[in-house]
Amino acid sequence: MGRLILLAILLMPFIEIATFIWVGGLIGILATLAAIIGTAVAGVALLRLQGVGLIIDCQQMMARGEIPARQFGEAMLLALAGVLLLIPGFVTDVIGFILFIPAVRSAIFTALSRNMVVVTTYRPANHPGADGPKSIDLDHDSYR
Repeated sequence: MGRLILLAILLMPFIEIATFIWVGGLIGILATLAAIIGTAVAGVALLRLQGVGLIIDCQQMMARGEIPARQFGEAMLLALAGVLLLIPGFVTDVIGFILFIPAVRSAIFTALSRNMVVVTTYRPANHPGADGPKSIDLDHDSYR
C-alpha cells in the first residue's frame, strides 16, 4: 500500500501536466487558468461551509461527554480536500471535490478506522459519570 501511495505521488505532477495540456488545447489557456483559480475559490468556500458545521458537531458532542472520533477523522479528510483544491491541477481538484461528499468521507473513515484505535484522556468535568472534584483546596493552615 505504501509503494502504491508513493507511486501515485511521483506520477501526480506528470498526470497534472498532461491534463493541463489537454484542457488548455480544448478551452484555451486563459479559460484553463480561470478554471484553476475558480476551483480554488470554490474549494475554500466549501471548506468553510462544511468545516464550520463539523466544528459545531464536535463541540456539541464534547459538551455531552462523547468523543467525536468520527468527526475528527472527517475533519482531517476535509483538510486534505482543501489542500488538494489549493494545489493547481484538475485531477487534484476532482479528488478534492469528491472528498467534500459526506458519504465518501464516511466510507473512507469507516475503511480506515478498521485499523485505528482512538485513545484519549479527555474527561469533561460535568459528564454523568463524574465522581466529583479531583482536587481539594486547602487553606494555608490546613496542611504542613
